[in-house]
Amino acid sequence: MGCGSSSEVPSNGSGNGSTPGVLEKHAEVTKDVNIERDLERARQEEEGKVKLLLLGAGESGKSTVFKQMRILYGGPRTDDDLRMYGVAVRSNIIVAVRKLASYLRRMGLESQLDAESFAATAADREDTSGMTPRQAYDEVIAYLVDNTAEQCYPAVPQGSQDWVGQSARAGLAANNDAKQFLQHVEAIRILWQCAPMKRVWAKRAAINVIDSHKEYLQDLTRIASPNYRPTQQDILLARIRTTQIVLERYKIDGIDFEMYDVGGQRSERRKWIDCFDHVDAVIFVAALSEYDQTLAEAKRTNRMVEALELFRSVCNNAAFENTSIMLFLNKKDIFAEKILYTDIADQRPFCDYAGPPKDFDHGVMYFITKFKDCLIDDEFHDSFIHVTCATDTNNMEFVLDSSRTIIMTDNLKQSGFLGTD
Repeated sequence: MGCGSSSEVPSNGSGNGSTPGVLEKHAEVTKDVNIERDLERARQEEEGKVKLLLLGAGESGKSTVFKQMRILYGGPRTDDDLRMYGVAVRSNIIVAVRKLASYLRRMGLESQLDAESFAATAADREDTSGMTPRQAYDEVIAYLVDNTAEQCYPAVPQGSQDWVGQSARAGLAANNDAKQFLQHVEAIRILWQCAPMKRVWAKRAAINVIDSHKEYLQDLTRIASPNYRPTQQDILLARIRTTQIVLERYKIDGIDFEMYDVGGQRSERRKWIDCFDHVDAVIFVAALSEYDQTLAEAKRTNRMVEALELFRSVCNNAAFENTSIMLFLNKKDIFAEKILYTDIADQRPFCDYAGPPKDFDHGVMYFITKFKDCLIDDEFHDSFIHVTCATDTNNMEFVLDSSRTIIMTDNLKQSGFLGTD
């Protein structure tokens, strides 16, 4: 039972009999396998995403649809977001008032302001603190339109802490407008309420005033309040020009969605091509109510004609050959109001309209046919067309849910998982 000597097999320090070269090769193989697995997982995740692209002419309501997606499927707005929109709302009011006051002067309605001011003064001679419509108009023209005021207008008292304040994200011009709004809100209110301004408002299409901003002008006290925080409706109505590609991501019923919003003005469309790859669906937005309006960037071009030509180029673009295209004919509420006093057939591009005037259904069908005529080879199913009011969350919830179902079904058909018709 002695302790005999035993011989050991050289281990080269590995402890398992393997050489360093074998271990390194094994580690490299394992690393490659992990990389391949990660790449495959990333590829499957990317293929599982639904990429939506919002297209359309400027001010058609694309960004409002984009914001509705955030309301319905995204998270709440931050205070920084709300302050940016608060500045935008106040700036939107100033932009509208500048256009309206300028057009009042162009229509030669100052004498009617004088008459209304005289009547108001005669009715209440003891009210020396009030402002007449003419005085309100003169203030707006001097400080907001012509910038001919000889002295600076008194600043808003520092003691009144304004929750909105300023927002770097809104830009310098919008912040300046928002500041002027607080300074001149009383003059804006009086001018908006006078009779001549009602005549100007009826002609707003001629100066491209955004119709929905009437809601702001009717709610000036709330918007001017130091405690003002924009509501969801304020945010939906706010006009902020889209000058870059904006992306939002959502997970809806376990499926990842990516939605891209791009600027609709002519100068912004060169950026569209960057979004064309691997698009699952295009939502094209056109405003029904713009049949009597011209482009801000090309005064002789009818906005509806521009939308039709743009739709034609999108539908017949080779990049979208296998892509679902949804058509949202937006601003149906404004269209229903506008046809009561502006006949479709009176517009030169649409003089072939043969339906009864002031008829909503006939008017909508006329423009649906116009858009269908833009297609060269393909048929456009009616289920891909929606008549919408993008500022109505209930309406958009139904429309977006229906569109999502159609897009998913169409994608499954194209992938071969469902039979084709």
